[in-house]
Amino acid sequence: MQGKIIGEVKISPATLNITRKVKNVSDFKERIGEFLEKSVTELSEVILGGAINLEASDIHIEPREEESKIRVRIDGLLQDVTVFGREIYERILSRIKLLSGMKLNISDRPQDGRFSILIGGLPIEIRASTLPAEYGESIVLRILNPKSLIEMESLGLREDLLELFKKEIKKPNGMIIVTGPTGCGKTTTLYAILKKIQNPEIKIITIEDPIEYHLKGISQTQVDPKAGYDFANGLKSIMRQDPDVILVGEIRDLETAEITSQAALTGHLVFTTLHTNDAAGTVARLTSLGAKPSNIGPAINMVIAQRLVRMVCKKCTEFKKISPEGLKKLKKEMGSSKGVKITKLTPELKTPKIKGCQNCNFTGYRGRIGIFEAFLVNDEMEKFILTSPSIAALREKIIKKGMITMKKDGLIKVLEGITTIEEVERVTGE
Repeated sequence: MQGKIIGEVKISPATLNITRKVKNVSDFKERIGEFLEKSVTELSEVILGGAINLEASDIHIEPREEESKIRVRIDGLLQDVTVFGREIYERILSRIKLLSGMKLNISDRPQDGRFSILIGGLPIEIRASTLPAEYGESIVLRILNPKSLIEMESLGLREDLLELFKKEIKKPNGMIIVTGPTGCGKTTTLYAILKKIQNPEIKIITIEDPIEYHLKGISQTQVDPKAGYDFANGLKSIMRQDPDVILVGEIRDLETAEITSQAALTGHLVFTTLHTNDAAGTVARLTSLGAKPSNIGPAINMVIAQRLVRMVCKKCTEFKKISPEGLKKLKKEMGSSKGVKITKLTPELKTPKIKGCQNCNFTGYRGRIGIFEAFLVNDEMEKFILTSPSIAALREKIIKKGMITMKKDGLIKVLEGITTIEEVERVTGE
């Protein structure tokens, strides 16, 4: 049922007024508690509406031996909300299965589905997943809120990197690869780019697994392996549609890598993603899939790697003089940053110190922003890729050529008062 929306939840005005008052996890717990004895329809509305109001990306409902727990993922981290009895869990499970088109009588294997929520006329899609666990079926609801679709200027790109992006996405052909693990914001970045370049004069076609957000004026298709429509087959069909721009959800195998490269070499601008730890790992990953270095270099225009870091809460964060240890870390990591304006690193430097308040669920952070590293493949880099360099050798080369690493980009955001050293280290490592 993946990709097919079966049910629709219309949150009533009364419930909407209640969930709009959910400002933090504590409020959320109270609201759920008030509806535990009411119908499963009303309870489901409160759970979904409250999570959306908290800007959560996922809802996790996890059964235990005698009770069940609800957790929500906010700004990339899970937070406990509340626990309730097994009977309520069973009712919620049946309700979610019914809405998302899953089979009610199957509990011994995973199932996937989708449904939508209407909040004040705004449709929000929910991707539902169940997984057999020790004490029942674990439920995860991924919230695909259209409000998550942002402009390229809001991604968190440094000024120099933003200008580089704007220049590269205007090219008529070649491949731009965005890399990183699951949940690092790759899809958001690609959709922001598509929104930027979209105009009536060009044809944009995407092939995704699954389609996460719907973009007007763009032809979006979804893989269906059971029907024999995978990324490779889909790409062959897309090429016959005379597109100018192609978005390939992910390169997973050699055939997809080869067709994507050929598309980039034959007059198409191609955007795609790859799972690697950093930008330097891209060539090695493509090579491990079986792609030839002689095809990789000429096809790629730019490689981007990214992560998401939490931003400090604007309502409670204080700025204090940096500690000697923090200053030492910054001086060591920043080094020379050509082409990037940074604050002078002195003992008088003030950096954000988190505190915690109701606005940020007492975490000290509210919202997330991207940290990036990117390199271009020019003639010199193309020749270097032909030598099949190791990840370490390629990393050394692109840093020498002036690439600002993700960690350094994160620390620049610390100096700008956007995040903290601790948060950057949590995401990129110490």
